[in-house]
Amino acid sequence: MLSFVVGTGRCGSTLVHEVLARHPDVGFVSNLDDRYPRLPGALRRRSGVLYRRTPPRFTTKGRLRFAPSEGYRALAREVGPLLVDPERDLRAADVTPWLAARLRAFFESRATAEGAPHYLHKFTGWPRTGLLRAVFPEAKVLHVVRDGRAVANSFLQMPWWRGHLGPSGWHFGPLPAAYAQEWEAAGRSQVLLAGLAWKLLLDAYDEAGSGDWLEIRYEDVLDNPRKQFEVMLEFLGLPWTPAFERGFARHSFSGSRADAYTRDLTRDQLSLLTGALRGHLEARGYPI
Repeated sequence: MLSFVVGTGRCGSTLVHEVLARHPDVGFVSNLDDRYPRLPGALRRRSGVLYRRTPPRFTTKGRLRFAPSEGYRALAREVGPLLVDPERDLRAADVTPWLAARLRAFFESRATAEGAPHYLHKFTGWPRTGLLRAVFPEAKVLHVVRDGRAVANSFLQMPWWRGHLGPSGWHFGPLPAAYAQEWEAAGRSQVLLAGLAWKLLLDAYDEAGSGDWLEIRYEDVLDNPRKQFEVMLEFLGLPWTPAFERGFARHSFSGSRADAYTRDLTRDQLSLLTGALRGHLEARGYPI
């Protein structure tokens, strides 16, 4: 079984992916596999076991560590650059037989090598699920969503963020006409542009969401992690085992940065952002 964790980026999908990867039945692409094309087969086969046995201090985000990866270097090498940094969402019509064969080989060879009955991979940015579902029609999709104001604030603080170049130079292609008009009317606000990126991506997720698809709010994971991971495991068809319980206990679920956008942005910036995202926020139950 192959499943995907997807999200806009800066949405909590890394936490979700890494906790689920603690399950003994789950395989994944590791960051070593991503960085080193000649990784010894024995190490690749045991990446899940090693991750689940590695002390938390060696798997913590923000430092040199061993952990699950989105595998973009490996995907670029073994599949092609299309999946790595597309300027729009990817659809079934983008699949060629050549691409489908390489994509199947990428995941199936790793799942077989690891002996994992359930292989779990994460993508952020565009959903890409139209393309992925065309190649893997039985795949399940777990969508992690977060308050767009928090996502926009985090985008602005990332070294890889290219919004300062405007829509002609950023990650997501041209803005739809209505969003471009919003941006111009706001004096090409950088804060608003980060919010429009979230809104643009959420539009793509709303269009892509179908079939075996579960949406989880990151804030709900922080509020009640055990309940939300029970829901996710049930959706994926995985039992809550003693081994997963031990892995789950290794993680902390802190909401200390959940409302950082209220401190990191000015009152006027926050008002502008909330007004622009109001409809999308309300649709997912976020307070205005």
